[in-house]
Amino acid sequence: MADKSRGATLTIFALLFAVLAISNFLKPFHLDPNEGFVFLGTKLTGTGNAIMGPLFGFLLLVYAYGIWAMRKFALPIAYIFLLWVLLNMTLFAVKNQSAQPFAANLVAAIVGIGVPLASVSVLYRRRADLTGISGGGIHDAK
Repeated sequence: MADKSRGATLTIFALLFAVLAISNFLKPFHLDPNEGFVFLGTKLTGTGNAIMGPLFGFLLLVYAYGIWAMRKFALPIAYIFLLWVLLNMTLFAVKNQSAQPFAANLVAAIVGIGVPLASVSVLYRRRADLTGISGGGIHDAK
């Protein structure tokens, strides 16, 4: 049985999540002094930032690989990541009264929630095309 094509949409999602993973890996280096990993609505600094940024970066790399390689484990990660984003963004909004204009916050929310939601949707619709971890093995003859 030939592997199913990932397609342009899932390729873009895999690349976006890989870039986000790289961004999280870079958080401890303070390339932007205002940046920090946001955990449960709180922007981390110091040791917390140095641990959580790369930890979530690793999770996102695994997710990006799962999408790229069309692996079944990508779908549960997609669900978990979407729930995480919803929780984290909600808690951040509650804890931090932003000085940014409403339009900027709205765009951030649409992109921040829209991309994970769309990736869940596409992966769910393509779930029959996703393969096990090994990606090969013995297929039942029918």
